[in-house]
Amino acid sequence: MVKMPDIKRELLACLQCGYCVRVCPSYEQTPWESITPRGKVYYLNQLANRSPMDTILRRGVKIDDEFVEAVFKCTGCAQCETVCHVNIEFADFWEKVREWLVEQGKGPMPAHSKLYERIKQTKNPYGEPAEKRGAWWPEEIPRSPQADVVFFAGCTASYRMQRIARAGALVLHRAGVKLDIMGGEEWCCTSPALRTGQTDITHEFAQHNIREVETRGAKAMVMTCAGCYKTTSHDYGTYYSNPTFPVYHFTQYVLDLIKSRKLKFTKELNLKVTYHDPCHLGRHGGVFEEPREVLKKIPGVELVEMPRNRMGSRCCGAGGGYKSAFNDLAVNIAAERVKEALATGADILVTTCPFCVLNLQAGAKQIGSNIRVLDISELLLEATEPEAEKVPAATVEKAKAATNA
Repeated sequence: MVKMPDIKRELLACLQCGYCVRVCPSYEQTPWESITPRGKVYYLNQLANRSPMDTILRRGVKIDDEFVEAVFKCTGCAQCETVCHVNIEFADFWEKVREWLVEQGKGPMPAHSKLYERIKQTKNPYGEPAEKRGAWWPEEIPRSPQADVVFFAGCTASYRMQRIARAGALVLHRAGVKLDIMGGEEWCCTSPALRTGQTDITHEFAQHNIREVETRGAKAMVMTCAGCYKTTSHDYGTYYSNPTFPVYHFTQYVLDLIKSRKLKFTKELNLKVTYHDPCHLGRHGGVFEEPREVLKKIPGVELVEMPRNRMGSRCCGAGGGYKSAFNDLAVNIAAERVKEALATGADILVTTCPFCVLNLQAGAKQIGSNIRVLDISELLLEATEPEAEKVPAATVEKAKAATNA
């Protein structure tokens, strides 16, 4: 008999009602019943209920390549969880099933195995050298030995979206926050491995990152990446231990700085923006209002919501290992989200995750849209730009006189 993971309650609970089918972004791209949460739960039920005679006679369902691909053809967005009438916690459920498939030697997808090997060897999924990890750090910011905050840039912002890492650090610096980074000692949070069922490295990596922050004596850890936030604040406790210091997403920390008047706005932007909820920050992390409050406090910014927002937000398509294994489909999903943003009449599509920015930009490019896709840190950077020093009137007159002479 097939050894099953501990999912008996969920398999018994599923009503096969199909509400999950209507909200599944993967099903929109691959409209097969076997791709849907309902279809995969049905298949798992058949596996769980195979009799010894079925195994002997080699009849009934089996763990084949098509089923494995269906399990990994999922963004992990947990939109299915929000409409489930029997409250199956699908985000954890699918990760548990993926871990089981990896243990059985049936998963993950080849692209996910490559990510895992790069993370093990280079401490990031891009295979980049550790000495380049902190290359984005702005020269004008001193690294404080007694920091208020260790700024955790994450792999994507460190190596692919450095402008977001720079923006986040500069905004905190402008508010007077003493900062430090781990540089080459910042290791991947392991979210790409965890989401694809490859969980065995998280204990070591979590222990390392937590100890590095503790060694620096910082009061808190702040990050702009939604995936890093979810992993550090929610998953480290399962695979190692919860951090001994507060962990904040950038928007949570910045909102307090704005309310305490430590972060001051110097510029009115006069922009209409719409906000995309990253799945890891919103549905998984429960952080919905802080980004919106920050946006509403920026002078001249008008926030217009897309119809699908907060718990009902459409996934950008990048998460759960979906982009690494099925990039074309991931970009298709992002393009649909960009279309929703365009329908609001917004000038800018703002989000709070570098990986979402990366995929949404690809979606915009696919449909030929020039809508700006920005991380919220970039918008704040523009709105808090220090005022240029005014040149004294006497100096101006002296310059004019010299020119006329």
